[in-house]
Amino acid sequence: MVILLNENYHVCTGCALLCDDIEVVIDANVITEIKTACRKGVSRMKGCNDPMSPTVEGQQVDIDVAIGAAADILKNSESPLIFGLGNSTDGAQKKAIELAKHIGAILDDTSSFCQGPTLEAIFNDKIKSCTLDDVRNKADVIVYWGADPSNSHPRHLSKFSYFPRGQERQRGWEEDRTMISIDIRKSHTAKISGDKFHQIPLQADEEFIDALIDALSGKVPKVPFEYDPKRILELANIMKNARFGIIFVGLGLVYSLDNMDPIVKLMDKLNELSNFHLIPMVGHYNMRGFNQNLFNETGHLNRVKFEKGNNTKVQHGAEFSIVESLNEKKVDAALIIGSDPLSSLPRAVADHLLNIPIITIDPCETFTSRKAKVTIPSALSGVECGGSAIRMDGEEVMFEPIIETTTLSDEEILTRIMEAL
Repeated sequence: MVILLNENYHVCTGCALLCDDIEVVIDANVITEIKTACRKGVSRMKGCNDPMSPTVEGQQVDIDVAIGAAADILKNSESPLIFGLGNSTDGAQKKAIELAKHIGAILDDTSSFCQGPTLEAIFNDKIKSCTLDDVRNKADVIVYWGADPSNSHPRHLSKFSYFPRGQERQRGWEEDRTMISIDIRKSHTAKISGDKFHQIPLQADEEFIDALIDALSGKVPKVPFEYDPKRILELANIMKNARFGIIFVGLGLVYSLDNMDPIVKLMDKLNELSNFHLIPMVGHYNMRGFNQNLFNETGHLNRVKFEKGNNTKVQHGAEFSIVESLNEKKVDAALIIGSDPLSSLPRAVADHLLNIPIITIDPCETFTSRKAKVTIPSALSGVECGGSAIRMDGEEVMFEPIIETTTLSDEEILTRIMEAL
């Protein structure tokens, strides 16, 4: 399903909810007021505090010169890396895949070390998923596991999950919905859950899952840490009686597990007894889009290596993640698009980036762009340029620009780089 926008509203690209009910006031091609958006959305739509300029070796240049310099770096690279794209449109992502094929690049994104395993299980039909609209209209049991959307996705509870009065949940959160939080700390979201908050020790998620499966199977749950078995039995009873259940998986759960097997096992058990679905709490507005576009092209979500001159040959594995590629010094140039790995990756991992030429395409100045050999400013998607993106639940959302700009979009920049190769 493609979500089409009412012409009176705009789409916010502040996170993967892609809220489509944003109202803005524009004066002289400047956004002067933003309504409905959360604090993250307002910050995104206001634009950059430190916009980028086209530079080569730290010197400001014409955009054509910067694009030419970027093409030269990639042309002379034996093993280039392309990374980022979670804040890019579908069109830009597809163009980056085309570029990676052309130059024989390693291609990776942030899902490589966050929600990639969750999405892979969904794409391969190991786990049942649904849409956010399904959640709003049908869900009676909502579980946030290792997630705090009150801070990460501020409109999640109010627009899609706990608080709305959906088609089959007209009595709302007061009577029609039960919200459960499972986390290592009492987050803002956990406080809303009230007595349905289950606090577990750090790295104890797999043990808690095993105990919950025991309880769902009619056994007395056993856990290797101090916890009241009655509470787990109560939780299991709520979940197995759900008419439409949803588990929102946060990074707290993903990082606690070695693989997705425990979650798959739990979901299989739940769906023997009730009707449960799962949606990952994706952060960047189009990270799932990148995973979907690359999966459609290669059968893999991330961590791929294309063979130069052979568009059909692709390798995949942990050795082609950005972390391993930098740790093992496998790459000799990096094209970073809408991301800031020098800030987000551990210093020991990111150090190699400082020893190779970096090309940065981004609307805003970042720590990575300050260290880049070439910087190319791009239009802010959802504000200065339009396109499409894949919401965290897999739904495609189309959006138009809000204001006009002469700045090239990242898709246009990548097209120009390919023409210059």
